[in-house]
Amino acid sequence: MHYLDDSARLGWAIREAIEKYYDGTVAILASGSLSHRFAQNGTAPEYATKVWSPFLETLDNRVVSMWENAEWQTFCDMLPEYAAKGHGEGFMHDTAMLLGALGWSEYDQKVEVITPYFGSSGTGQINAIFPVSPQTGRAVPKPKASLETESFVYGDSRI
Repeated sequence: MHYLDDSARLGWAIREAIEKYYDGTVAILASGSLSHRFAQNGTAPEYATKVWSPFLETLDNRVVSMWENAEWQTFCDMLPEYAAKGHGEGFMHDTAMLLGALGWSEYDQKVEVITPYFGSSGTGQINAIFPVSPQTGRAVPKPKASLETESFVYGDSRI
């Protein structure tokens, strides 16, 4: 595990490398950015096409609404808690990297939903396009892990 802030910085570094070294069209794919509470063993057929809980479905729908309305400051502020309570796949580091590449809380675009929200095996699913816009990188979080090495104690959680 590592810090979401560091994943956001990695996303920004990927963007910088693309802009500096590549002249063409690029797609960055992120998978696992909504609730990922899979159905319990033996309940898979019951949850084949629905979300594990009404709470997670409501939470996911609010997140999609934030994305559609470009509420990026609010979303970035709540991402660590959403990752934990929404059972984020890989603790939603993919989301942090994607948002880092887009400019983090300074990102100013509305998401284009391609496939409306749906449940599958207990998880929340969507396909969406996050348009790229010019960014300065000012809002991308500062590094954390490299600044806290002296205070790190083996076995500490780094999420």
